[in-house]
Amino acid sequence: MLEIGSIIILGIFSQWIAWKLKIPAILPLILIGLFVGPFSIYWTGTGLKFIDPTWSEATHHGLFPGHHLTHFVELAIGIILFEGGMTLKKDEFSGVGNSILKLISIGALVTFVLAGFLTHFIVGISWPLSFLFSGLIIVTGPTVIAPILRNLSLEKRVASILKWEGILIDPIGALVAVLVYEFISSSDGGAFTSYAFVHFLRICLVGFALGTILAIALREMLRRDWIPHYLITIFTLAYVLFIFVGSSQILPDSGLLSVVVAGMVLGNIEVPHIKEIEYFKESLSILLISILFILLSANIDIKDLELLMGWKPLLLLASVILVVRPLSVFLSTINSPLTTKEKLFISWVGPRGIVAAGIASYLGLKLAEKQVPGAEWITPLVFMIVLGTVLLNATTAGLVAKVLGVLSTKSNGYLIIGATKAARIIGKYLFDQGLNVVLVDTNPSNISYAKKLGLTAINTNIYNDDLTDVIELGDVGNILAMTSNTDVNNFALNKFSERFGENGSFRLASTSEVRNEQVGDENILFSKVDDYYTLDRIARDHNEIREVEITDETTLEKALADLDENPVNIPLFVRRDTIYEVIQSDYSKLKLEPNSFLIYMGAEIKEGVFQSQINEEE
Repeated sequence: MLEIGSIIILGIFSQWIAWKLKIPAILPLILIGLFVGPFSIYWTGTGLKFIDPTWSEATHHGLFPGHHLTHFVELAIGIILFEGGMTLKKDEFSGVGNSILKLISIGALVTFVLAGFLTHFIVGISWPLSFLFSGLIIVTGPTVIAPILRNLSLEKRVASILKWEGILIDPIGALVAVLVYEFISSSDGGAFTSYAFVHFLRICLVGFALGTILAIALREMLRRDWIPHYLITIFTLAYVLFIFVGSSQILPDSGLLSVVVAGMVLGNIEVPHIKEIEYFKESLSILLISILFILLSANIDIKDLELLMGWKPLLLLASVILVVRPLSVFLSTINSPLTTKEKLFISWVGPRGIVAAGIASYLGLKLAEKQVPGAEWITPLVFMIVLGTVLLNATTAGLVAKVLGVLSTKSNGYLIIGATKAARIIGKYLFDQGLNVVLVDTNPSNISYAKKLGLTAINTNIYNDDLTDVIELGDVGNILAMTSNTDVNNFALNKFSERFGENGSFRLASTSEVRNEQVGDENILFSKVDDYYTLDRIARDHNEIREVEITDETTLEKALADLDENPVNIPLFVRRDTIYEVIQSDYSKLKLEPNSFLIYMGAEIKEGVFQSQINEEE
């Protein structure tokens, strides 16, 4: 009981430490796992591990007898990969750009081939195991990339490439590792290559077919209300396990691909209660990751760690960081718009994460059971790469970004709370001027319309979600709370102003404030006579954004007076060159300079310049 309770307590404690120190959770998880596992033999007084995941008949000590640890790891990774698959959205994938697509194809291939050769010649293990290792270290992973990136105000292009590479490469790396494992386990003289290739095709066929069919079947069960609401999340968990186990029974080792495909399908079709499922799966994945890595780290023996006590493993680590990663990045980004400094930074930031360590331990256990020569190298080598790259990137990414000049110099982006028509029109205008704009809303239709305009839009509930993990918000310095609910607007400003409101946090005046003429002078958007409903009506009837040149204070005062008196216009910004100042209800705060322009939405008040018009099919 003590050991099982300790695993959960230490796992969640590691997650809290990671949050507090703003580091990837995998780092404290592995270190604590090593402390209560192999290193604990020095302080328990019995010579046994404090937590030993593998049961020993000789000592009558341990948690999982026989192959049960392997089975638990297998099921846990299946659930984690399913949750990861749900994050792969087809519309976001299509917008990630050519550089990311090449990174997860050409870059992955370069890493696989080059790391395989280096591992064989440096460490001296067999070719199949060398390429199993190289397949495992293809992945970077969002769980290790996100904590590093969210603490850096990187240029959006660089942050997006690193984020999407980490998300998209996980299932690819897992599949490659499983494929190489099949080559190893299916070796049979001259039939080795042909058997492995045919088995790979079978895995792809079963994985894609079963994952797709069963995901659609789950969607239909939810649509037809065959599952009571209180059972939806738990039923989905059991269903994922059913997919994984059923696929593995039909064809061994096809379960991982089946759950990844099922997650991808569910994440890209209309599914009732999908947000509840996503929240539950995310929480469950955090718990499983916490338990899994305490177990996997604790399961390593001192004799396995002793394999790393030499120059060969360290040379391999240095080669992966200084040769393999840079070469894969530079070959993948030939003829891309990325600058050399941006390529160098992307080359430097390549921490390996959850999938690499988890799959390595799982396959290492299975190979050890088969008594494959050299299998004892796989888990410690991968853990060395994981710890080495995470430690290096977590401690040096900021300094390297500063030296290379890839940090965003200005936090001039906009976070818009609410993605209604008016918010989308304003967001599209700012986006067309070269500014980063992120809209958040709980309404999926509003999010869909925003994405059709090319805007970054997130379907989320600000009461439940912490947006500090959203990499796209790295250069945001302005908050516009534009929902119809004043409580939501106030909550957004209170929650996010410190993090995202460097240049200002603003909200719309409430209807009661406007009606009772009680609009204050602080943080109120646009004017004292316009509320959400006024803005919504103008957006429907006059969805043009225009600009008028301001020659002096008299011109501005006259223009603002006309806008306040005219029910079909509303002031938005004052533009000076590329600087946009949000207009507040207190007009006296506006700073007038030569060559300034008043930006407003609505009908023309005088000779102006047509700036933007949004036409949507709704």
